[in-house]
Amino acid sequence: MSARILVVDDEPPIVDLLTYNLERANYQVLVARDGQEALELARREQPDLIILDLMLPRLDGLEVCRTLRRERDVPIIMLTARDAEVDRVVGLELGADDYVVKPFSVRELIARVRSVLRRTSPRPVEPAAAVIRVGALAVDLARHEVRWGSRELALTAQEFSLLHDLARHAGQVLSREQLLEHVWGYDYYGDTRVVDAAVKRLRAKLREVAPKTQVIETVRGVGYKLLG
Repeated sequence: MSARILVVDDEPPIVDLLTYNLERANYQVLVARDGQEALELARREQPDLIILDLMLPRLDGLEVCRTLRRERDVPIIMLTARDAEVDRVVGLELGADDYVVKPFSVRELIARVRSVLRRTSPRPVEPAAAVIRVGALAVDLARHEVRWGSRELALTAQEFSLLHDLARHAGQVLSREQLLEHVWGYDYYGDTRVVDAAVKRLRAKLREVAPKTQVIETVRGVGYKLLG
């Protein structure tokens, strides 16, 4: 069954363009024209991915993203204006998976949709490597669970993949470019800010269960490593 994508935008030409091209790419399309309608549709229809404009009536895209992230782990691609640099960074910190700047290439957007859906889909698990343990941290790939001691962390698919990659290479420095390739995919079009934003969110969740322990270290000018 093809993935269902919720398009959230109040500009009819953008909605028509996205609907036509997504349906040609064999996706099912739902449409919301303001932030409140987007939340209602997302809750009722449970789409596989959301393309979310930031400038919306009734409820802006950042608030929609913030609310959705509290409720479920649905992949989100933001649509932003070319000069909305701050909004892009805030959106990534709130948990958006990717962003596309208007005006955009439809071909690029479809490629990003495919990439996000691919990396957030369940992957086959090799039993021997199902659980990775680093100190008090346990990353269970088969169950898609992360625990610190007896406490479970609630992570998005993207955050889980990032922590899993860091755990696989515990004690080693991974550059932002390596993390982009491993977690976001070789065909990812974004920049390394998505890595920094995801690490920031991951650290915040780790601090909730291990407030006095530094788990992820920044190696200035290079990237990040998980401390063993």
